[in-house]
Amino acid sequence: MKFYQQELSWLAFNERVLQEAADVSVPVIERMRFLGIFSNNMDEFFQVRVADVRRAIYFAPSSEERDDASQLLTRIQQKVMTLQEQFDRVYAQVLSALADNHVHILDDSQLNDNQRLWLAAYFHDKVKRHVVPLLLNERSDLVQILKQDRIYLFVELNHQQQLSYAAIEVPTDHLHRFVELPRRRGSKVVSVTLLDHVVASHLPDLFAGIVAFDELTYFSFKVTRDADYRVPHDIDQSILERMEEGIKQRFRADPVRLVYDKRMPGRMLRFLCDGLDMDAYDSIVGGGRYRNTRDFAQFQQLGAANLVNPNQQPLQHPGMTKHANVFANIAAADVLLYFPYHSFAAVTEFVRQAAYDPAVTRIAICIYRVARDSRLIHALMDAVRNGKHVTVMVELRARFDEEANIEWSKEMTDAGIRVLFGIQGLKAHAKLLLVQRMEQGQVRRYGYLGTGNFNEKTAEIYTDFGLFTAHPTICHEIEQVFHYLEQPYRRYDFHELLVSPVNTRECLEAAIDAEISAAQHGQPAEIFIKVNNLVDEALIVRLYRASRAGVRIRALVRGMCALRAGVPGLSELIEVRSIVDRLLEHARVFMFHNGGQQRIYISSADWMKRNIDRRVEASCPIYDEQARATIESIMELQWHDNCKARVIDAEQSNAYVTPKKRKVRAQKAIYSLLKRQLTESKS
Repeated sequence: MKFYQQELSWLAFNERVLQEAADVSVPVIERMRFLGIFSNNMDEFFQVRVADVRRAIYFAPSSEERDDASQLLTRIQQKVMTLQEQFDRVYAQVLSALADNHVHILDDSQLNDNQRLWLAAYFHDKVKRHVVPLLLNERSDLVQILKQDRIYLFVELNHQQQLSYAAIEVPTDHLHRFVELPRRRGSKVVSVTLLDHVVASHLPDLFAGIVAFDELTYFSFKVTRDADYRVPHDIDQSILERMEEGIKQRFRADPVRLVYDKRMPGRMLRFLCDGLDMDAYDSIVGGGRYRNTRDFAQFQQLGAANLVNPNQQPLQHPGMTKHANVFANIAAADVLLYFPYHSFAAVTEFVRQAAYDPAVTRIAICIYRVARDSRLIHALMDAVRNGKHVTVMVELRARFDEEANIEWSKEMTDAGIRVLFGIQGLKAHAKLLLVQRMEQGQVRRYGYLGTGNFNEKTAEIYTDFGLFTAHPTICHEIEQVFHYLEQPYRRYDFHELLVSPVNTRECLEAAIDAEISAAQHGQPAEIFIKVNNLVDEALIVRLYRASRAGVRIRALVRGMCALRAGVPGLSELIEVRSIVDRLLEHARVFMFHNGGQQRIYISSADWMKRNIDRRVEASCPIYDEQARATIESIMELQWHDNCKARVIDAEQSNAYVTPKKRKVRAQKAIYSLLKRQLTESKS
């Protein structure tokens, strides 16, 4: 088999996240948070990828394709069950480790009388106002009633041998999931209970005097829905109105997974499955007592300081502090930033200064995901107030951020910003920013290209490169990308940038072929890439061809990898590794030996068919020697990581890279490297 199944590779990636939760060298509260990240990832996996497989089964054009999709779904369900069992074991270990560090997560039976009294007051003062039971019967349309990925308590009420049912949503959208209980004076013991327990222990209070019962029982569950939606084509509606109408479908979409407390009696489970119209192609997963463990990602810092990762202060880039303003700094030399090691404030400061610099006439930016209270967007609004022409290309179809982008679009339009929505059928995923400035009577352009979003919040935890440049040709081509987004029917020639879907595939194939040719002529040939996902089959086939020709290929892949590395006769010279650590590896880098004249690109694009052929992406060559050296050093540190790196072999078994005498933890070593560069620049 040439390719590893994408969906199973995604589960292998999430298994690496679970490995971090199991790693006893990780601070214990961070382990708890990794459990939440694992759960959140799994929710999205079912919403998107499992939903796609279900559709492939229902709408397969042939019985053979239907059988293939059915077999894949079976393998997915088997792997998910294995991971759920691992999750339950790791969760028990984390609870024990927390207790060893004087942080106790208590259930109903572990509360003392004083804690129960305090929680009773907390329930009546803070919680009860947000709780309204949903009374259910056989005619209840649970598909319409139940919300996506919310925690529910499914309650069975027995009155004179007659059973009735209710569902109660735990109000985590109003209150924190983890409720810290009052401490005894002088005690270092921290006690926490879940909001689930607070609601569950007061169920009798909710029903007393309203719904008759002699006894009641409850079990938790949650429902995950298909995240797909269709945008209507009503010509009388604006694109914003059509998007708003389209995403409403997500809240009424078919359930694809039911996760429930495995102690739930069969009659209650059948009631839920019937009401949700779930069949054999849906995932019905029994697990531990707690559902919706994605909230564990927000577990608060409690107890001793060493239970969480130490703060890592973002660094200033030395190239951004040499001159009086950002434009003089960039004009002097390209500036390569690497977040979150470098502060993302450099980007917001660039836009802030552009917003009131009298020489600046135009600003254009391409937005995919932004922070909830984006300082960058507020600076763009200030720029309009200062008479600048501001154009913002907003991608409304950024999955799970559609509503936020719609609201930002309205707000920016009201502020006088020219808001555009890109090309129908192509998501605008490029990370581009362009400022036009009048200098000595001439227009000069300053550009920024990144591998990650213009999002101050995620820039604190995602590793991404960003390049500031005044290179005339590169900046001109950035401007051409904005023209392409407005007028895709015109011809555009890109000589510096790789722009999807215009020339990225052609250029990547040519670069691989050049390495193949060099190897065939006995010359050095090497490819070294870093991506989030490596699943484009055409590019993988070319890499296989390069391996057979003698090209050494190294790949750092965070997520899905359909390439099967190290297979005799197919991919013997290909090695793939993956790093999962405290920061999420998000940068994309492509490096080609190129006959000793190494070509280095940073990119917004993964090696996926959608990024190459169905999205607008931009990859930028790196010419500045200091920037090139920094990227090479970072890539080599990551390749030689022997603390957090896993080998992605042909079967994706997720074995750690074998440690050597000298331990290398790339994320720590990179911070030291960049800090040393800053210190040397000041000396």
